[in-house]
Amino acid sequence: MKEATLRQILVVTDGCSNSGMSPVAAAALAREQGITVNVIGVIDKSELGEKGEKEIRDIAEAGGGLCDIVYPQQLAQTVQMLTRKAMTRTIHQVVNKELKEILGDSGIEELAPDKRVQVAGMVDELGEKSSLNVVMLVDTSGSMKPKLSAVQQAIHDFSISLHSRSGHSRMAVGSFPGKQKHLDIRIPWTEKVEQAHQITSDLAMSGITPTGPAIVEAIALFEQDKLPRSLQERYIDQEEEDDSNGMLRDHVF
Repeated sequence: MKEATLRQILVVTDGCSNSGMSPVAAAALAREQGITVNVIGVIDKSELGEKGEKEIRDIAEAGGGLCDIVYPQQLAQTVQMLTRKAMTRTIHQVVNKELKEILGDSGIEELAPDKRVQVAGMVDELGEKSSLNVVMLVDTSGSMKPKLSAVQQAIHDFSISLHSRSGHSRMAVGSFPGKQKHLDIRIPWTEKVEQAHQITSDLAMSGITPTGPAIVEAIALFEQDKLPRSLQERYIDQEEEDDSNGMLRDHVF
């Protein structure tokens, strides 16, 4: 199996989306483009509530990713752990698919124990050597303000962990809502983030949380800043449907 380029979107939020298209639908669009969507819910003294927790789980499921709900002090460790777990799962899925093409319906589970050990070693090696592109989306709605220092530290630590990989790694960081669009790019694609404080400077704090539109705009980062025409049409259709259902649209895509 040749080395792959793994693409992930990591959403860091503390509440429910309340503007634009459904974040679950947006995550499904990302998955269709080969992008895994992981979600971390950050709580402080209050809980996310049943609705918030369900949305986080649903986004991750639709995006083929993983999710977790943590306190701010756990954020940095969780970002790294979730990213690595999602990488390993994606590689497992690819390896298992290739094995089924070779062996028929049999996958990793049907191999002899010694062969499974070999496959596990190959997965670990691929996880370390494969190229990894990650866009971190940070919710900057008003309630996230007390947690931004933890987000800053998480970005810094995550950049160090990426830099230590043997495979090529790069990351970008965006905040939502943005000033003009749903998403502001705080840190463009880079292989090393030396000044993580950029994320906390001149932020557009707002009461709205356009998680779905932010995910769609993050997809465009992987597609050289332009969505494929088919996705643009589906995005517009979904936005119009959300309008008819009473969802807010405070920004222009």
